[in-house]
Amino acid sequence: MQLHRRLLSFVLPLIVGISAPLSSSFAESGVTDQKIVLGQSAAFTGPAAQLGIQMNAGAKAYFDAVNEQGGVHGRRIEIIKADDKYEADLATANTKRFIEKDDVFALFGYVGTATSNAAMPIFTKAEVPFFAPVTGAQSMREPLNRQVFNIRASYFDETEHLVQKLVNTGIKNIAVFYQDDAYGRAGLEGVERALKKLNVPMAEAATVERNSSDVSKAISKILPKRPDAVILISAYTSCAAFIKEMHKAGYTGQFHNVSFVGSQALADSLGKDGAGVVISQVVPFPWSPAIPVVGEYTKLMAKAGIKNPNFSSLEGFIAAKVFVEGLQRAGKDLTRAKLVKALESINMKNYNGGGFDVNFSGTNHSGSKFVDMTMITKDGKFMN
Repeated sequence: MQLHRRLLSFVLPLIVGISAPLSSSFAESGVTDQKIVLGQSAAFTGPAAQLGIQMNAGAKAYFDAVNEQGGVHGRRIEIIKADDKYEADLATANTKRFIEKDDVFALFGYVGTATSNAAMPIFTKAEVPFFAPVTGAQSMREPLNRQVFNIRASYFDETEHLVQKLVNTGIKNIAVFYQDDAYGRAGLEGVERALKKLNVPMAEAATVERNSSDVSKAISKILPKRPDAVILISAYTSCAAFIKEMHKAGYTGQFHNVSFVGSQALADSLGKDGAGVVISQVVPFPWSPAIPVVGEYTKLMAKAGIKNPNFSSLEGFIAAKVFVEGLQRAGKDLTRAKLVKALESINMKNYNGGGFDVNFSGTNHSGSKFVDMTMITKDGKFMN
């Protein structure tokens, strides 16, 4: 018995000493007692830079406000951003670095279809949540990927809304100007589907290269058809170039853009050529403070020193708000699997989005179908 006690007195300290570091070694990547680390790859320079800059600004304003109140279950939220210049190969490299070196907990607010598609095999294999990509592509929606959560409506939702509005007002001679990549083709498919439902043929379709403003070939193809309206599915630089050159060529028809164009950046780029240009939106009107989430957004953006509201930063703000709700529901013992399950529990019956409904479930990770229409005014502002 005495020998047995002596052995225990020798062995127990060793067991305790070994077990302590083992428990901490199983902590979830990107999570400590003090912080949660996210990674965001987006365009922060180049022709699509405003999309990434504004999305990040809105998200950061909300995360900073949460951090000031003590974070989520005592953890501050940090977001590491990396510039991919809206190029898929850079997004791939950034994603690998986030997961393999930076040890992030989740990926947040990627901007673009091609860049998000490039990241998908990497985050899927690593089982890292991919939250609120700025793309409406079906590749992020079908088939269901347990790691992907979409806040915005799909391009099919947007283009169907646009086409129906046009056809219902008697406009049936419709052409499409689209970016020659996964984003543009996704939008083109949406327009084709919507027109087919209404038995309306497409007048013409023409392309522009990603990150290019050379629209001469597209204009030479579309202009001779004299469409009543052109639906544009590209980023703001090329869309602005196309609209300006069409005006110079004497075109007097309508221009309708999907939300990814970057509304404020498009209006700024167009100047006097912007009057009457229509843009579909996937978040509420940022100048309507009576909408609770917009009022909250306006207040926190002003606190962050950002005085000019826009659709892209509001999208980032809403995305951050929903993500924090998921973190709260996941609990203090945070894991990626718990976050996924918690996000799947968010729906309009148990979550007050302040005027922006979100509906997730175990079989649906597309949280919203909200689509609204806006128009650029003569003074470069927006009306809806």
